[in-house]
Parts: sequence; C-alpha cells; structure tokens
Amino acid sequence: MSILECKALSKRFGATQALESIELELEGGHIVGLLGPNGSGKTTLIKLCNGLLTPTGGTVRIDGMTPGAGTKAIVSYLPERNALPEWMTTAQAVDYYADFFEDFNRDRAKEMIANLGLQENQRIKTMSKGTREKLQLILTMSREAKLYLLDEPIGGVDPATRDYILHTIISNYNPDATVIISTHLITDVEPILDEVIFLREGKVVLYNSVDNIREEKGKSVDELFREVFKC
Repeated sequence: MSILECKALSKRFGATQALESIELELEGGHIVGLLGPNGSGKTTLIKLCNGLLTPTGGTVRIDGMTPGAGTKAIVSYLPERNALPEWMTTAQAVDYYADFFEDFNRDRAKEMIANLGLQENQRIKTMSKGTREKLQLILTMSREAKLYLLDEPIGGVDPATRDYILHTIISNYNPDATVIISTHLITDVEPILDEVIFLREGKVVLYNSVDNIREEKGKSVDELFREVFKC
C-alpha cells in the first residue's frame, strides 16, 4: 500500500486555486523533494496531508486513511513556523512530545540537542529563529513515523547547521518511512533526495527519481529546476 496517495486533489481559497487535480502515489522508503517557487502550493499540499486543511475536491490518503486522528500517529510534521508555546523550555518541549506521541524516542532527541548545542533550560521565547527551527526539527525527527512532512526545514539556519540537519534527517528516520522535504534550497538538499516533485501554480509538472533526471536529462535537479521555472 502507498504511504501517500492523492487523487484529483484540489484546494481553493476563495477565488484562488491553490492546488488543482493533483495525482500522486508515493511508496515508503524514499526521501522526496517537494519543489516549486513561492505560491506554487507546497505548504497547502503538506497541510492537506497532515489534516490541517480539507480538500475542495478529490482525496488524499495516508497509508490508506483520510488525514485525521488515525494518521497523526504515523505522520511527523514540521511546520514552516514555530508551533510550540513560547513559555516552554527545551526540556519541557521534549516532555510534551514524549507524552503526546508513543513513537517519540527521547534518547535520540537528547543526543541531537547535545550535538546542536541547545540548552535544555532555555525558554523558546528567548531562542533565535535558527535555534527554534533546530528544536522543532529535533522533535519531528525523534519520532518513529511512517511519513515525515518537513516544510522548509533548513530555511533559517546557517550552512554548517544545514549540513548537520540533512545528516540528521537521513540518519534518524525509519528506512521504510517516507520523508517529504519542501524547500527552495535545492542545491543543499539534492544529495539526499531519491525523488522530486515539481509544483507550479498548484499543478504537478514533474514527478521523477533523481537518478532518472540525471540519466535522461543529463542535468542536476537544480539545473532542471532552473530550466523549468525560469522567468
């Protein structure tokens, strides 16, 4: 069974068609880049998969289920913006996730917190934007999920931290799981991607493996992206 299946999936906000007739079927065990310019529908698709939005038309299924209470137990979601209460400390955020998610690996979280130099007693409201993003990624990747939905996981951190975060992603997820990374930093994430989805104006314009793109097009993902989306 596919971990993610979209059939004629559409989402409209008033007069704006954010997604139009998306057809996708993703198997487990892959790291997938969800790529496209601003306003292409990446965040909308991720929110639909996570049950934060409901479709205007069509369907989305996670491991055969409609997004909801059942899928939250197998989906680990990293939002684009901080979603944790600012009064929490790092340690309290770990406790919160450990209480809420049965698949949370506390030892893994503590190891990443130490490696990234976070302070367990620091409150989120005093953290820099980059430190908040590190904490949220640590919490997200410390779960033993079937599907990871990461919305701009490396957008606000320095290049050295990006390298560690990408290493964290590939070394801390279940090999049978699927990771979807929405990003505009294609050069940084390309080395870890198995497949890519190009979105433009709410439509899938390409879904292919990275190996096929290199073999058939003779281009890197970044080069093909620049060609497809050139102004």
